[in-house]
Amino acid sequence: MKLVVVSAGLSAPSSTRLLADRLAAAVADRTPVDTEVIELRDLAVEIAHQFTNGFPGKALAAAQDAVTGADGLIVVTPVFSASYSGLFKSFFDVLDKDALTGKPVLIAATGGTARHSLVLDHALRPLFSYLRAVVVPTGVYAASEDWGAAGLPERIERAARELADLMPKAVRREAAGVVPFADQLAALQAT
Repeated sequence: MKLVVVSAGLSAPSSTRLLADRLAAAVADRTPVDTEVIELRDLAVEIAHQFTNGFPGKALAAAQDAVTGADGLIVVTPVFSASYSGLFKSFFDVLDKDALTGKPVLIAATGGTARHSLVLDHALRPLFSYLRAVVVPTGVYAASEDWGAAGLPERIERAARELADLMPKAVRREAAGVVPFADQLAALQAT
């Protein structure tokens, strides 16, 4: 199975990437996965170019293909102005509108204060619901004070378990011959 991690951290090292890595490791502890990490800061210029010319660059196209082909997705963004970062949103804006349909997604965010923890339910969950992804019940928010404190490891483990439990179902659907809705719709439009 293929697990793709999208990290929108801007610095190196990044607490956003640290959280992404911990979530990916926790999923890998539960189910065999090949993990690919996409660092959006490396794609910022190509994302902007796709907005202006309508075509992805080579690296952005590869990232879009990875997300589209994933069996499960972990998305992590820093909080800017009480929401996801513009770079994070821009990446999902240039993704094909059907790329996440039915895809299991674990949402996560990092921020300087616990006051921004509602970003998971007020920004990320609605975005991925709109994209018709299957968002796991437990989102993970990590404020600066959460690192090394009680609670964060347990939230990571619970969210990872939920994603791992959903990923095999996506694989079984394809193996059972169930045609995804996006494919059914494309076939109808082609006739």
